[in-house]
Amino acid sequence: MTKDYRIEKDSMGEMEVPADALYAAQTQRAILNFPVSGLTMPPAFIKTVALIKKTAAKANMALGELDANSGNAIIEAAQGIMDGQHQEQFPIDVFQTGSGTSTNMNVNEVIATLASRIAGVAVSANDDVNMGQSSNDVIPTAIHVSAALECYQALLPALRHLADTIEQKAVALNDVTKTGRTHLMDAMPIGFSQELGGWALQIRNAADRIQATLPRVYKLAQGGTAVGTGINAHPEFAALFARYLSEETTLPFQPNSSFFESLSCQDAIVELSSQLKVIAVSLTKIANDLRWMNSGPLAGLGEIELPALQPGSSIMPGKVNPVIPEAVAMAAAQVIGNDTTITIAGQSGTFQLNVMLPVIAYNILQSIELIANVSRLLADKAIAGFTVREDNLKVALAKNPILVTALNPIIGYARAAEIAKAAYKQGRPIIDVAVEMTDLNRVELEKLLDPGHLTQGGIGH
Repeated sequence: MTKDYRIEKDSMGEMEVPADALYAAQTQRAILNFPVSGLTMPPAFIKTVALIKKTAAKANMALGELDANSGNAIIEAAQGIMDGQHQEQFPIDVFQTGSGTSTNMNVNEVIATLASRIAGVAVSANDDVNMGQSSNDVIPTAIHVSAALECYQALLPALRHLADTIEQKAVALNDVTKTGRTHLMDAMPIGFSQELGGWALQIRNAADRIQATLPRVYKLAQGGTAVGTGINAHPEFAALFARYLSEETTLPFQPNSSFFESLSCQDAIVELSSQLKVIAVSLTKIANDLRWMNSGPLAGLGEIELPALQPGSSIMPGKVNPVIPEAVAMAAAQVIGNDTTITIAGQSGTFQLNVMLPVIAYNILQSIELIANVSRLLADKAIAGFTVREDNLKVALAKNPILVTALNPIIGYARAAEIAKAAYKQGRPIIDVAVEMTDLNRVELEKLLDPGHLTQGGIGH
């Protein structure tokens, strides 16, 4: 009977490793040491670590530190991981050593195995794949690079799509007037397009905040090695690495001016997370507005109808719920919680190293993914397709006593309040009551109390 494991050695001795595993002893130790959550590092993060190994090999070959046979094999093996191959070979739990050394060595070992097969000679995980590097600069670099790439490839396009969708809907509803609300109570009328314009600006501002934060994310730890001094890295390695990485990603990465800052803190990611939290707050506001507008259809506001996507109840036939806004609000809550985790983790830079790097990586990438995904869902499955119930809007507008606010400059606040109270009590349109309680005729009042005119502000006379 064949063994289902093989023996691998590292500096601590021998380890039994699954026979078909591409990783080796250090990864196996981490698997055994950290059976914590079943959560593994996100694929985007693993692919970024592989990108770092590929870029480091290119730089080390160009500097004459790494032979071409081994270097090109490392590049080919890393590219395979970047293309999504071998994801099952990265099983280490998120909750591991705080430097992320286990994940760095996991990637090193897998690449070394693959590169050895490609090169036909032994390629070392530590001496070749990890040449000129330390987990202490690889993992912070991977956090910055993966976050920046996900922002540009997923988050920013999704935010632009959401803003565009809101603005297109606003144009389509440009002539629709509705009752405004403050404190959830009737207020002066507004245009539907005005309300949606507020949402759109929230999202445009969100994208601007991300763009404003990214220049600090582009500054990399790579080249600082163990403690920030750059020990065992070629003096030109950091600059060449950043140049090659920028060429491949088209993003303007550069070595940080202080590797000590890069290794000892994660301030740029804490900042980025805080901006994601702001977006989560914005999305929650928009989602809740949609839920309120859609409420009913009979006993709620009933201003709009969201697209009917699925049955809303296992017991009440015909019920349809605002499932997309609810999903958005839950994702936003998760992002806000992630920000708290990242904030606490960001405080854990003791002397020369932050020791909560894996959980920072996991949470920042999850937050970016959640915001990007729900932004597109909100755009495509809620905002683009909702319809306005203009009949309900008109009834509410006609009976809205707050319209009398427009008469304040003419009849005074106290007299206007009396008219509003009478209209409330009698359940009659404000214009009918105003005809009886003022010297203004109906034609004048129709002009003064026209809801569409009142959305433009100013004084009504």
